[in-house]
Amino acid sequence: MIILKSQHEIEYIRQACKLTADTLTELIALAKPGVTTLELDQFAEEYIRSHGGEPSCKGYYGYPATVCASINDEVVHGIPNAHRKLKHGDIISIDLVSSVNGYHGDSCVTIPIGKVKPQVMKLLKVTEESLFKGIEQAVVGNRVGDISHA
Repeated sequence: MIILKSQHEIEYIRQACKLTADTLTELIALAKPGVTTLELDQFAEEYIRSHGGEPSCKGYYGYPATVCASINDEVVHGIPNAHRKLKHGDIISIDLVSSVNGYHGDSCVTIPIGKVKPQVMKLLKVTEESLFKGIEQAVVGNRVGDISHA
């Protein structure tokens, strides 16, 4: 069943999505060689809270962090820690959900750290292009299959 949201609810969702996007933008700038995944996590929590939001994942079914941080070929939803330092040639996926007044914004980004191998950059480019082709198909009247086909 699809539950339609009111304009008031949609505005809270928009605010949560903007906070998530703004936090990810800051994390992208911070993600450099030598930075730990725990430092990224701590920054994200402070940023979200200082901008009136809540980190949605922290405490969810006992999850201990604000972000999920996976380096290179790690399975998604890696738990940040002080021992995982980023280095040149890595890629990191940062998954983040923040909430505003109980409404959530969820997004993820995968970024290169320093100079990465050409085939890694190609993978990042092609997957991003695929994402946008799918988004182009997310229109009224289309089905989920139209998105996945694209």
